[in-house]
Amino acid sequence: MGWSKDDKPGWERETLENLVQAQVIEQRRARRWGIFFKILLFAYLFALLILVRGDGFDSWFETDRKPGEHVAVVDVDGMIAASARANAEDLTRTLKRAFEDDGTQAVMLRINSGGGSPVQAGIIHDELLRLKEEHEDIPLYAVIGDIGASGAYYIAVAADEIYADRASLVGSIGVRLDSFGVVDLIDNIGVERRLFTAGENKAFLDPFLPLEPDHVDHMEGLITDVHQQFIDVVRAGRGERLDEDADIFNGLTWTGERSVELGLTDGLGNPRSVARDVIGIEEMVEFRPRRTPIQLFLEDLGTVVMQQVLNLESTPQWR
Repeated sequence: MGWSKDDKPGWERETLENLVQAQVIEQRRARRWGIFFKILLFAYLFALLILVRGDGFDSWFETDRKPGEHVAVVDVDGMIAASARANAEDLTRTLKRAFEDDGTQAVMLRINSGGGSPVQAGIIHDELLRLKEEHEDIPLYAVIGDIGASGAYYIAVAADEIYADRASLVGSIGVRLDSFGVVDLIDNIGVERRLFTAGENKAFLDPFLPLEPDHVDHMEGLITDVHQQFIDVVRAGRGERLDEDADIFNGLTWTGERSVELGLTDGLGNPRSVARDVIGIEEMVEFRPRRTPIQLFLEDLGTVVMQQVLNLESTPQWR
């Protein structure tokens, strides 16, 4: 096929421009669809979050439509630590708002935690005692869900009464310190370790050094002191309700049903039944640490993903 005089001049350039223009249009169309599907996915996850929570948008904020009389509910959920969601700074502020709210007739700690930092738990416990003294007309209840152990139980004993489900895990009144030793490891792999210290005990519990008897004695004394602090707090909070004949300070956990017999709890129940049957007020208002809406959304979205996608199970379940 050859050239002819009838061929239009510059047709090659025009064809190339048309191809480029078509490609640009296709890319724009693909980009628009990409944005559309991202928005659709975000909306789907947002709707899923609301459905899974089951209580709509109002639970994200402490609404002004509070009932005249209500039970103020504060969650102690998950690990108790300065960097965790259940930290002393957030919880003490939240508890203060709960006690000071005009409609609050009682405060309920809704506990689902295996414990954590004894310092953080101690701060929360002491603040609860202060708030109880400041608001003598407002009783404090603790209701344990799946687990209320160790530092979480330390917090619970500040309450006037403690309730749990018959299958809850309660107790673990003890102290632990985790460490490890790899004394022979560096020799086996041919590594020379160099350690410089000032102070004869600065390398205390170094995992690459053999344990010194004096160091072991010191640590045992330290955790014994903290354990005794725990015991004193439990005795002060539970008083004569404790079964003094039982060995309840040995670090073991018990079912909620057994914990009632031991005097660790006062009865069986869940947050709703305690509010209705014990306190006598069915209206419950949740008080949460103040966070921005986007922080609340991301936290709850993470919970939904963990529950719905990974389906992690960390507590005993009946099947």
